[in-house]
Amino acid sequence: MHQLTLAEIARGLADKKFSSEELTKTLLARIAQLDPQLNSFISLTEDLALQQAKAADARRANGESGALLGAPIAHKDLFCTQGIRTSCGSKMLDNFKAPYDATVVAKLAAAGAVTLGKTNMDEFAMGSANESSYYGAVKNPWNLEHVPGGSSGGSAAAVAARLLPAATGTDTGGSIRQPAALTNLTGLKPTYGRVSRWGMIAYASSLDQGGPLARTAEDCAILLQGMAGFDPQDSTSIDEPVPDYSAGLNGSLQGLRIGVPKEYFSAGLDPRIAELIHNSVKELEKLGAVVKEISLPNMQHAIPAYYVIAPAEASSNLSRFDGVRFGYRCEDPKNLIDLYKRSRGEGFGPEVQRRIMVGAYALSAGYYDAYYLKAQKIRRLIKNDFMAAFNEVDIILGPTTPNPAWKLGAKNSDPVAAYLEDVYTITANLAGLPGLSMPAGFVDGLPVGVQLLAPYFQEGRLLNVAHQYQLNTDWHTRTPTGF
Repeated sequence: MHQLTLAEIARGLADKKFSSEELTKTLLARIAQLDPQLNSFISLTEDLALQQAKAADARRANGESGALLGAPIAHKDLFCTQGIRTSCGSKMLDNFKAPYDATVVAKLAAAGAVTLGKTNMDEFAMGSANESSYYGAVKNPWNLEHVPGGSSGGSAAAVAARLLPAATGTDTGGSIRQPAALTNLTGLKPTYGRVSRWGMIAYASSLDQGGPLARTAEDCAILLQGMAGFDPQDSTSIDEPVPDYSAGLNGSLQGLRIGVPKEYFSAGLDPRIAELIHNSVKELEKLGAVVKEISLPNMQHAIPAYYVIAPAEASSNLSRFDGVRFGYRCEDPKNLIDLYKRSRGEGFGPEVQRRIMVGAYALSAGYYDAYYLKAQKIRRLIKNDFMAAFNEVDIILGPTTPNPAWKLGAKNSDPVAAYLEDVYTITANLAGLPGLSMPAGFVDGLPVGVQLLAPYFQEGRLLNVAHQYQLNTDWHTRTPTGF
């Protein structure tokens, strides 16, 4: 049963081939057996999962149906879950149990999804390798000596290892798409505002967006359907109708205009990945797509702009973790200043401290105009580049990452080298666009992803293209050895 996709699980439950309770018990046993190798979970919620599975079976027995009714999933551990530890991968929140459910958690629970647990992640979603977690690094199931990508690496590793069919993630600069590429999954970052951020502990509020991680575009469509929609509790949520994503999967690609930015194929891209991307383009051309070269001239400024804006927002968002109201508090503080300093110094890891300091500096008097304001102007130029490109093409295609997964610890001494791995993904967050990564092949036995970007609220177009591609390729069906 562990090899079934979400879509296959929905059909199996509808046909009464197995129950949600049977499936849940099977997957919980598999997690107990295999996850010690991966470290992909922070918390397991066995009692809740079995309770939800039994409730889902009862609902089906009463005639209810639904693609997520009885389907097992997991949540990245920054989605608040009532009464369950929500740690953000940090010592700072190791003892925090959320008093409410995030909107995403509540919506998926209402649809009948079964929560198996909370997945490991880079601390406060800051990282590209899932090595900054207080609970230890997550391992890539394709090679346990390599990273799975971050910050949603726990969700990605768990799904790739067939511990469960799908999981939620969040994407601030590529944190769904990048681990999807490095673990042979399909991962989707929706348009900013498409999925509620209420109850999703913030890293950078103008960039964060929740989305699905699964093996296929079809499964991402099912999970996104349950996650998306307007939320009056979230001031950044957009009141836009949610289409039937599954119904749009089978549209023809005849005449689809695909743009390939010339800036993507620079010296920083592994030439073997470049070849796989070109092979993907040829596959889509066979399906009727028309391909043309385009330009995104301000892409070169994306990384410096992102690494000013995101840390600036992080320094503001994380100021609430002060050792006073909730979270970690140091032992025997001498006074209030000592309480603040030691609680934050002991509670936050090195990467989080680094980004808070960068952000506080960029926002400080005398530097705001030189750094933060200028970065926001560059952000607008990057958005304008995309708007101009989408006047010519329907989607933009390129690599998701410049390299396959690197070895654990290989970039720990050089944070900037890890930041450069986000070069293709962060522009979508700066512009607020939807982006998807899908499996496109392997380099040295490690997975490679191809990225698709579309205009605002065109997630259905991305899912349609990815689904048609996956009907004609088998990269997404490959399973890591031993899992």
